[in-house]
Order: sequence, then C-alpha cells, then structure tokens
Amino acid sequence: MLRERRSFSPEFKLQMVKLYENGKPRNEIVREYDLTPSALGKWI
Repeated sequence: MLRERRSFSPEFKLQMVKLYENGKPRNEIVREYDLTPSALGKWI
C-alpha cells in the first residue's frame, strides 16, 4: 500500500530540523509526526 504524497510547510520542516538538532532521535520524530525516514533525511 502506497502512502498518499503530502506536502509540508517550510515552518513544519524547520520545526522538525530543530527537534533533531536539539537531540530528539530521528526514529522518534518519524514515528511521532508520521513521517517517512527519507523525508526527514532530506530536511536535515
């Protein structure tokens, strides 16, 4: 089953990057915000 492609605002992306920079693990961010690891990886 494929996920529907979603778009994220620049503000949301920046918030995710800041969470990561402040020490939150990638897998936790992905799980909590229902992201794909590759999407998060492109932003950080």
